This record gives sequence, structure tokens and C-alpha cells, in this order.
Amino acid sequence: MKETSAEAISIKGGITAPAGFLAASIHCGIKEGNASREDMALIFSEHPAVAAGTFTTNQVKAAPVVVSMAHARAECARAIIANSGNANACTGAPGLAAARRMCRATGRALGVAEREILVCSTGRIGVQLPVDKIEASIAKLPARLRSRGRGAAKAIMTSDSFPKETAVEVVIGGKRVRIGGIAKGAGMIDPNMATMLCFITTDAAIGKADLGKALRASVDQSFNRITVDGDMSTNDTVLALANGQGGNPPLKWGSEQFAIFQAALDRVTAALARMIVKDGEGVSRFVDLHVTGARSAREARLAARAIANSILVKCAWYGGDPNWGRIIDAAGYSGARMRPERVRISYNGEAAVVNGMAAPTPAARLQAVAKKREFTVTVDLGAGKASHRIWTTDLTTKYVDFNMGE
Repeated sequence: MKETSAEAISIKGGITAPAGFLAASIHCGIKEGNASREDMALIFSEHPAVAAGTFTTNQVKAAPVVVSMAHARAECARAIIANSGNANACTGAPGLAAARRMCRATGRALGVAEREILVCSTGRIGVQLPVDKIEASIAKLPARLRSRGRGAAKAIMTSDSFPKETAVEVVIGGKRVRIGGIAKGAGMIDPNMATMLCFITTDAAIGKADLGKALRASVDQSFNRITVDGDMSTNDTVLALANGQGGNPPLKWGSEQFAIFQAALDRVTAALARMIVKDGEGVSRFVDLHVTGARSAREARLAARAIANSILVKCAWYGGDPNWGRIIDAAGYSGARMRPERVRISYNGEAAVVNGMAAPTPAARLQAVAKKREFTVTVDLGAGKASHRIWTTDLTTKYVDFNMGE
């Protein structure tokens, strides 16, 4: 890579690709009856780091979200402890105590302050954590810390079918800087944010406030633009740690070097967001939905979400049916202003609707696109110049079967 290159390149590894980060995983008994599956992960910065986070906007926030929102305000962060199989949500005062005990036990095991630990949980709602088992296992995690391996990405999985991780390297100020990330999520996925956990590490030198600005911008362009089923979780969390070991001049918001870092971060979050949608529970189609021609960004977003979350639209896509009538109907009730006589809809560039009426494109050509594993749908509302993009899916019988309950 040339020193002057501003383009990030993909590299091997995930959360431990940046310098100074280690990770570990363990089975602690949350997922009973499955002793071979690890259900707790630890991410540790060997050097003091700064942290930033974005959290669910659901009014019902899980205990670990409440605790991490408070701890993320601390000047220094050293580790993230996360479990799967139990969301520790709607668990009252005992749940808050359990989340704090996880932080306290992790701090004690690593020799750092409790407030320097961020905590996350994912899984079933309304069940108390087996915190005694968790504390006993946390004590064993430091000895398992490694600079390589996919254990942490696997340990945070619930209904995911594969571990989600990515990493990039970019030259900033003549120094090679790395950003790595892991994520989980497959169901209960809707923008702002999805039912997901995402952990990002970087060895870039960047201040806490500027890291927060970068993360919020990146989440808005990635995790806030995905939907599988229209349901928002109690536990959604994205956390980023930056430990400055890359040796670059400290990044400042608004600078050229900051823009290079932002682009690299956006590449990481976009890759993880796409993985989450493609791994949606039972999905068979990945749809890149573009709404254009809206009066404002807000109205473009309203129309995009209405289309992406429409059960009728999703069912049509599952059947490989490019049923544009359902799409224009969803846009019409979304709350976004539109000019029906100017609406245009296309599938991979093949016109389905022109000026609000059926295009002359042969139905077979549109059906061929709608039967693909991935395709793009563009909807022009004909009312302005604003646009919005969402990654979404179909709705399959497998999704229904999976979510019928035990």
C-alpha cells in the first residue's frame, strides 16, 4: 500500500486485527444442554482506550444497555464483556445488579476499574441471568485471551447461521491504521438500530468526542438502514474502542485524515450490516431498496421503511413476484408526499412502472430479476430530489416456522 493511498483494503481477522486488542470466549452454561457452544466473549485492549457507543431507541432498554450507556461516558475503557442466550431484559433490579456484577467481575479479572468495562447481552427476554455461573467463567477468560481466532464472533451468536467479522487497513498520516469488527443479528431487525450487537476496535489515535461523531455517522449509514422484520430490540448496541496504538497523528473532526478514517469505518459497518441482512432468519432474498425523488430525507426514509417492512411486498419477493402494485401502495400510505403520475419503479434497472403506470417491460424479464438471490429495487416518488437507501429481505415460511415459539 502506498503511503498516499486513502483507500482502505480488506485484511484477515476481525476484532483483534488492530494492534493491542485481544479476545477470548468460553461456554459458561447460559445455553443449557449445549456444552459445546460458547456463550460469552471478552474483548480487551492492552492499553487504555476511548469508547463510543450507540444504543437502542426502544423505550424498553435491557439492563446491560443501561449500564453500558453510563460506562461509555467514562474517559477510559478497557474491555467489553458480552453473553448470548439471555438478553437480561425486563429483569428489573436483579437484572441491573447482574449486569454490574459482570462488569465488576471482568474488571477484577483484568485488573482494571469496573467503570472501564462495557457489558452486552443478547437472547431471550425476561429471564434472569445465571450470574454465579457467569462470574465463575469470567475469572477464566483472561487466560484465554488471544490475538487471533473467531471465538468471540461465534460466542455472541444467537439465531445467526455464521459468525460475522471483518477488518480493514488504511494509511493515515503515514501510519498503517486498522479497524476491525464483529457483529451478531438475524431476527428482530429494524432500523434505529437493528436487533444486533456490534463491536468495533481500532488502533487509530482519535479523541473520545471525535470517535463518537465518527461512529454515529457510520451507524446512520449502515445499521440504521437495515430491516428484516420491522421489530426493534431492547438490546441493540454498537460499541467502538480506540487505543491509539497505530501511531498516527491524532484525528480531528473535519480534517482530511478524519475523512479517510470515516470512509474506512463506514466500510467496516456497511460490511457487517449487509451480513446481518443476508443472514436474516429464513430469508431467501437480499434487496437493495433505493427511494429517490422525495421532497426531503425524512420523507424518503418514511417511504423506504414502509416498502421494506410491508408484509405483502416481502411475501411477493419471496415468491419471486415483482408485484409493483404492492410497492406503490406502501409508498402511498407511508406519509411521504408523492406524485402518482410521475412514479417510476424498476428492478435492477428494468422498468416496472413509468409515470405511475405499468411499463412495457415483459413480465418475464422482471420475474427473472425478482427470483435472484440479490437484486435492487428503485422507487422514484417524483416529488423532489431527496433519497434514502435500505437493505432488506423477503419474508419466508422458514421465518414463520422459526418464530412460532417452542
